[in-house]
Amino acid sequence: MSPDITDFLPEDADQALLVGRVWRDAPHPGPALVVVRDGRVIDISANIACMADLLERDDAAELLATAEGEDLGPVEELLARSLAETPESPYLLAPCDIQAIKACGVTFAVSLMERVIEEQAGGDPARASELREELRRVIGGDLSKIVPGSEAAMALKAELQARGAWSQYMEVGIGPDAEVFTKAQPLSAVGFGRGVGLHPASEWNNPEPEIVLAVDAAGRARGATLGNDVNLRDVEGRSALLLGKAKDNNASCAIGPFIRLFDDGFTLDTVREATVSLRIEGADDDFVLDDSSDMRQISRDPLDLVRQTLGAHHQYPDGFMLFLGTMFSPIQDRDGAGQGFTHHLGDVVTIAMPSLGALVNRVDRSDRLPPWTYGIRQWMADMAKRR
Repeated sequence: MSPDITDFLPEDADQALLVGRVWRDAPHPGPALVVVRDGRVIDISANIACMADLLERDDAAELLATAEGEDLGPVEELLARSLAETPESPYLLAPCDIQAIKACGVTFAVSLMERVIEEQAGGDPARASELREELRRVIGGDLSKIVPGSEAAMALKAELQARGAWSQYMEVGIGPDAEVFTKAQPLSAVGFGRGVGLHPASEWNNPEPEIVLAVDAAGRARGATLGNDVNLRDVEGRSALLLGKAKDNNASCAIGPFIRLFDDGFTLDTVREATVSLRIEGADDDFVLDDSSDMRQISRDPLDLVRQTLGAHHQYPDGFMLFLGTMFSPIQDRDGAGQGFTHHLGDVVTIAMPSLGALVNRVDRSDRLPPWTYGIRQWMADMAKRR
């Protein structure tokens, strides 16, 4: 059964402060900042130029409630248009613009185990099942009970090193320092309804459903949205030094549909208590996978991840989007016993959370999807024309 368009909106959409970006062909081609107000999409670009500027403002809620702008129609129509293979303007873009796009890895015990398996399998999915059982015997216990950087974590590290079972993924999973990497370049993420890309060299891969924080230049989390941190298990498994190739490719980062700003009804505690669901539907087979990530099982608090990203050691003057990581590690066999999960081209991936709506993308190859051509210089030129 096809979902209703309203399923892609937060369940309390009438109470949510939703902001995003759309592509408009007229009056000037380029991106426009929008707010969803009373079920309508309002272009507020005449009031504020970009999302990074909006997220810096302490009066953002008041501005969004009163700013005048062009009515682009019902939000349901915008979502429906954005799902089309070749959408007509206006359609949704990723809601962020010039912010850096960062991501945290190995923030859940389950994903920690799978990263170690990827590393020891050397990118070979056939060895994953056997290694999974071996690691469970060696590690024992419940890694989710270990506080990263604690005395107990350091004692476990020493024990695993003595057994020859230590891994660089264990280091960031239970050590004091989180893994924070650059997922994508500013303006390169795709939005709701667009194709999400796999590097053509990858034969073992999966989506990573995550909550993404929108953080301002001062390190304040101002809102949240959904993201797909596409993962190439074989590429990264060959070597962690291939992380850039595994993570940052054309259309390999999806964010959306909107950023929901934090307020009294939607807070960081909402994120901390959230369940993020994932559904994968095959286009060339009858495969369906349903899974979820429980944010209560994250090993590092979201604000700790923000502090490890920004501080005296590193600044982000335009703010940043921060993927918080996922516990989703698919091991369900798809193409044969012991092969685990990997994408087929055409898979439809839906990542959802009741208070954020749903992000929908179809899987294709990065070299077959539209190339990324809209960068900072073109964005600046279009902003100048709009002004």
